[in-house]
Amino acid sequence: MSRTHAFDFLTNHPPGTPVDYSVAGLFGGDGTLTTWCTRLLTGEADVTEVDGTAARWSDIHDELSTGSLFDMGEKRTVVIREADKFVSANRDEIERYLAKPGSAARLVLHFDSLASNTKVYKSLDRSHLLVCCSGETGKKTGATAASRRTFLTDYVAPRHRAKLAGSAADALVEMLGEDIGFLDTEIAKLSLYLDTGGTIDEALVRDVVAGWQGKTIWQITAAISAGNAAEALKHLDKLIAGGQPAVALLPQIAWSLRRLGLATAAHLAAEQSGPRPRLEDSLSKAGVRPHETSRAVADLKRMRRERAVQLLPWLLDADLRLKGTHSAEGRDRFLLENFVMRLAQSAPETRQS
Repeated sequence: MSRTHAFDFLTNHPPGTPVDYSVAGLFGGDGTLTTWCTRLLTGEADVTEVDGTAARWSDIHDELSTGSLFDMGEKRTVVIREADKFVSANRDEIERYLAKPGSAARLVLHFDSLASNTKVYKSLDRSHLLVCCSGETGKKTGATAASRRTFLTDYVAPRHRAKLAGSAADALVEMLGEDIGFLDTEIAKLSLYLDTGGTIDEALVRDVVAGWQGKTIWQITAAISAGNAAEALKHLDKLIAGGQPAVALLPQIAWSLRRLGLATAAHLAAEQSGPRPRLEDSLSKAGVRPHETSRAVADLKRMRRERAVQLLPWLLDADLRLKGTHSAEGRDRFLLENFVMRLAQSAPETRQS
């Protein structure tokens, strides 16, 4: 077998479809994708779940060597959560087992991450089942925007007895980010607005999802552009208190700000290559629509060049930190609040002494 992505793996294996494997490795960090893949892999068999931070190889080996008395034709499965630490502590034993796995039970390993240059990764990729469970797209995960769209329309929406238009799937990702569990929850809510089997279109997504949440996001970005940090933090607190995770809020806040950053970059590049450009033309190149131009011009003028040129680097830095050093609960909110305060600093001439 070779590495696959959860989008393709789940779409190509409907629930109840048997999967032939002895060992499976799931990595990527999206808890919802990991859970769905594990359910598919374990099926109706007996399942033993263990914590990889405390498990001992001798105990795991005994579990893998013991079959089920009531297997109903399916092998029992041993699932090791937080397998990163377990493999680090028992690397030699795991590598030997991967080279010659037992036949009594199956093994599923849950990794937060798995480096491609390790023997464990190469063995899983070459001889077993390796599934990337990340909602992100790009070369690193192997997923594309098209495969994610297909996954949302062909796998997630049918779970809620609804159809989902491709443009609606794209709008959901644009507005809510890449967390699959969050997207699944919103699709479930949207399905309630329709008869069974109805189609969720882009208009419904933008009308319902952009309700109070969208209005509050708009208020945050407006306060940031106006340099009103207190107002931006007040609305941010409202969203977080309503259960919105920081990692899902950042893409929504970043959406309009990213266009301002792209417009600034295009404007500076045009200044260096010819006559002074019109700000409206630069905004158009960044994807700002005609009816949004006047507000965007006002936002950039309030923000001023000193902060506008930092928009893209700041957005990238915040995104990387939220998915890395500040992914833990508490630290994610701290980072997002600091990010908003940095962007919402008053312009130099309005700053009080």
